[in-house]
Amino acid sequence: MAARQSPCGTGVSPVARATHGVLCCIACVLLACCTASEPSDVRTEPDAAASAPAERSPFFDARTQTPEYAGPGREDAPPSEVDEVRIGWFGPSDPAHATAGQMWQAASMAIEEANAAGGYRGVPIRLVPVWSGDPWGSGIAGVTRLVYDEGVWAIVGAPDGPSAHLVEQVVAKARLAFISPVSTDKTTNLVNVPWIFSCAPSDDVLAPPLAREIVSEAAGRDFAVVSCIDHDSRLFVAELLAAFHAISAFPVAHLEYRGGEAAFDRYLQRLRQTRPAVVALIAGPRDAARFLIAMRRAGLWMPVFGGPSTGHRVFVEEAGHAAEGVVFPLLWAAADDRESSVAFARRFEDRFGIMPDYTAAYTYDAVNLIVDAIRKAGLNRALIRDAVRELSPWHGVTGEVRWGPTGRNIGRIGLGIFRQGRVSPVPSPR
Repeated sequence: MAARQSPCGTGVSPVARATHGVLCCIACVLLACCTASEPSDVRTEPDAAASAPAERSPFFDARTQTPEYAGPGREDAPPSEVDEVRIGWFGPSDPAHATAGQMWQAASMAIEEANAAGGYRGVPIRLVPVWSGDPWGSGIAGVTRLVYDEGVWAIVGAPDGPSAHLVEQVVAKARLAFISPVSTDKTTNLVNVPWIFSCAPSDDVLAPPLAREIVSEAAGRDFAVVSCIDHDSRLFVAELLAAFHAISAFPVAHLEYRGGEAAFDRYLQRLRQTRPAVVALIAGPRDAARFLIAMRRAGLWMPVFGGPSTGHRVFVEEAGHAAEGVVFPLLWAAADDRESSVAFARRFEDRFGIMPDYTAAYTYDAVNLIVDAIRKAGLNRALIRDAVRELSPWHGVTGEVRWGPTGRNIGRIGLGIFRQGRVSPVPSPR
């Protein structure tokens, strides 16, 4: 059998080791910057200065610029013989993982189907998984190993914003394509690096329609925001508050709590005191479910609106009947009327015995997009990056993937609502 050919050569060069050290330093700095602060008790709105940044005319607006790679690499000949084509996977590879298990299942299914269709010119494609319970510690070493030891041609994965930022640090130096399936953190794509692509729409796209719906539901009455202090929730809340400010609407209170908290008495007491007509509950799927259950048990039955993670399987499973009527940004649903979407949901359920959520659908698309790019470009990292960009608009089970200037999918989405345990689209406008 032919030996595996690595795009970086065999072993780890001194340059690679030095790069590894630099990246670990970067990771430590970013970890210090991203560490969540203590949760606040109550913030009362309005505070226009805190709700949205002042309008400015930027010297350079990365949102409107398309970064291109002008360096070496496209002239490199592909390896003459390979026994498999490796794609890196950064994320848990355990189907039982609460929040990322479906991502791994969908990625594995995409690779199985790609190999059944001939792989890459008859050569099988394989996912090489790397993950760590401490992504910013040993995780970055694993990503570096994917690049320099395993010789992967691209990387897919990262179940949240922080882990997407971690991979971003590596691929910017190593120069290979990375597709983030589910992170809605827009800052991942604002680093002006041409190797980074994101399938899910960003928070600044998801927040405005949710804000308008909350204000419409409140109908002139007070509304409140309750949010967790994790990275992704904080970023989404920042966009949500900016969207409220843009329509001159301000929450009567903003309560923040720590992930994993189980005692919510002081927050519930504050909600009783302020008596909002509507509550926006922004947290990860498990933390949101716990707070929502506590609200309903405390007799707080006002309408609740959630963030994008509310569409996760974990939320509806743990919230149960309490999820009834919750409205949230609908990234994708198995009930989608697109033929390809319905067929994917059916195959996924037949294969794994559960209905897929949006994390599975976007991951399935991300892996298939990378496979299509490899088939188009051949085994050349720079050309694979070019192919990922050039394939846009690309049609997958989540709909059309169309890259904006920053490498983020610019497709827009609507809102969904839980009715009897199932997701239905919210008519627009209601």
